[in-house]
Amino acid sequence: MLIGEVARRSGVSARMLRHYDSLGLVRPTGRSDAGYREYSSEDIRRIFHIESLRSLGLSLREVGRALDDPGFTPSELVDDLIRQTRERIASETELLTRLRRIGAAKPAGWEDVLQTVALLQALGSKSAGKRQRAALSSVEEVPVPAEALVEAVLSEKDPNVAGALRWALAQSGDAGLALLAEGLGSPVAEVRKRAVQSIAEIPDGEATALLRDALANPDVVVRRYAALALGAHGVADAVPTLIDMVVEGTNDVDAADALSALASRPALADQIADGLVDRLAPGTVESSARRRLAQALADIPGTTASRALADLSQDEDRAVALTAAYILGIRDTR
Repeated sequence: MLIGEVARRSGVSARMLRHYDSLGLVRPTGRSDAGYREYSSEDIRRIFHIESLRSLGLSLREVGRALDDPGFTPSELVDDLIRQTRERIASETELLTRLRRIGAAKPAGWEDVLQTVALLQALGSKSAGKRQRAALSSVEEVPVPAEALVEAVLSEKDPNVAGALRWALAQSGDAGLALLAEGLGSPVAEVRKRAVQSIAEIPDGEATALLRDALANPDVVVRRYAALALGAHGVADAVPTLIDMVVEGTNDVDAADALSALASRPALADQIADGLVDRLAPGTVESSARRRLAQALADIPGTTASRALADLSQDEDRAVALTAAYILGIRDTR
C-alpha cells in the first residue's frame, strides 16, 4: 500500500509518515518500481500502535522504546505520565479559575483586567503585608470576586491578614456565604474554624441562619464561635452552647458577656438564670466550673439570679460560697 493510501486509512498525514520513517519508527517494508514507499499490513498495524501510545502522552522517543525494547516495562513511565497529567490539569484548572474570577469582576476594559490580575496575584503572595493590602484594596479600589476572597480567607494563617479578608468579605454582603457554608463541612478543622469566623462577621439574615445551623455542627469549635456571634446578635438559640462554654472554661468570659447581653432582654433573663442554676447542682460539675457559673450569674438581672446567688453564698464549697457572697455584695450596691 502506497503512502497516500496509508495516510487516508490511518488518519496520519503523509508528512508525519515520512517523519516516522526518518526516525526509524516505521520503515516501509518495500519500495515500488518507481521508488515509492510501500507499507505492509504489519507496517500499518505498527502505525496504529504508535498513534495509540502517542494518545497517552508518550514522546516519539518513548514510543520507539516501548515498541522495540524487549526489556521495557511501562509501569514507571505510566506513573510519570500520570504525574505530568495531574500537573497539567492543576495548571489548566488554576488558569480557568483565574479567568472565571476576572469575568466575575465584570471588567470594563483591559486596565480593569490588569488591576484584577494584580490583586489576585497579591492575594496569593508569600508576603503577609502584600496579602493584607490586597484584601483592603479589593474593597477600596478594584472589586475582587467573593470566590477569590473566600478561598484566601479559608487558607490564611496570618491573623492580621485573615481579619482584613473577613472584613472585605463582609463588605461584599452575602456573595460568599454559599462557599463559606461549604467550608463548615471541610475535613480540615482549621478551615471549618475560619469559615465560621468569616460568617460571624457578615451582617445578614442568611448568615444568621447559617450560624444557627452551625450550633449543631459536630465540631465543638464551630459551635462555640457560632454561639458567640449569635449571642452578640441577640439570638436566644445560642444560650445552651454559651452555658456549656462557661462550664467547660473555654472562652468562658466571652460566653458570660454574651449571656449578659442576651439577659438585657427581660424575657430571656430568667431563662438564662435557670439554665445556669440547672448546671450548679452539687456533684454535677467540678468546683471551678461552679465558680464560673456563679460569676456568670453576676450580670444576669432578676430575682432568679439573685436567689441562686443567695443560696450559693451558703454553699458547702467555700470558694463557691465566697464568690457568690462577693457578687451579691456588688449587686446590692448597684
